[in-house]
Amino acid sequence: MPTIHLAHSPDSDDAFMFYALAHGKIPTGDRTYVHQLADIETLNQRALRGELDVTAVSFHAYAYLADRYALLPHGASIGDRYGPRLVARIPAPTDPRASARARRIAVPGKLTTAFLALRLYQPDFEPVLMPFDRIEDAVLAGSVDLGLLIHEGQLTYETQGLHLWVDLGEWWFGETGLPLPLGGNVIRRALGPELVGAVSRDLRASIAYGLQHREDALGYALRFARGLDRATTDRFVGMYVNQFTLDYGERGRRAVETLLDHGARAGLVPRVRVSFADQDGISSPARC
Repeated sequence: MPTIHLAHSPDSDDAFMFYALAHGKIPTGDRTYVHQLADIETLNQRALRGELDVTAVSFHAYAYLADRYALLPHGASIGDRYGPRLVARIPAPTDPRASARARRIAVPGKLTTAFLALRLYQPDFEPVLMPFDRIEDAVLAGSVDLGLLIHEGQLTYETQGLHLWVDLGEWWFGETGLPLPLGGNVIRRALGPELVGAVSRDLRASIAYGLQHREDALGYALRFARGLDRATTDRFVGMYVNQFTLDYGERGRRAVETLLDHGARAGLVPRVRVSFADQDGISSPARC
């Protein structure tokens, strides 16, 4: 009876995806799942150390994991014309990109996709690392010039009196015509094709169950919504649990490849061949 250590972030969208698995709502055969919760940057670091069988990671981090982990074809968080937001205490200037140069910017982790996207947008700034849920307060206090918001902060910054300078998902779409892939689920290649396939099916079934039983899954997700009301939580879940989550499709896969290609061409990540668990590269090296 295999025990699978499954890690994801304690956020409402991930909770929605994993509701069925966490509550025994779907059959998983002889597979037992042990859920481990941590913020996304912690999960990125743990995956780099090879500590997890299956985990949510940032696509930025995946560039350093592709030789040991394959992307599962389900569970992506992809923003179609929206994504991490750069905010400040003052309204956006005429040219926010130029005005962000050399600024102190609070970021939620150097392996987050938000950080990679920001460096593609404006490479010249001073990053100030801090937990994602402290960034709004840091901007308001004036300890940083700007803040890079992920998770529910993308929806709450205006109520805090902050101003949007750029939505990186919107900017990315303007650059590429593609959605911005932020995070996905990866699985250790060494688990082998049979178990990898079974886990992939379980994950898809869990996501599908949540989408089919939205009110129940949303009720569970509210426990991880950090004080948001039901309507705002539902909006946030809808942003990042969508058609790409059930299956990337050709457009979603191309978005991941394009993001990492741009990162490699800018010298920000190593060049890798993106491989999914339903492709033939599951146990072969993926670094180009």
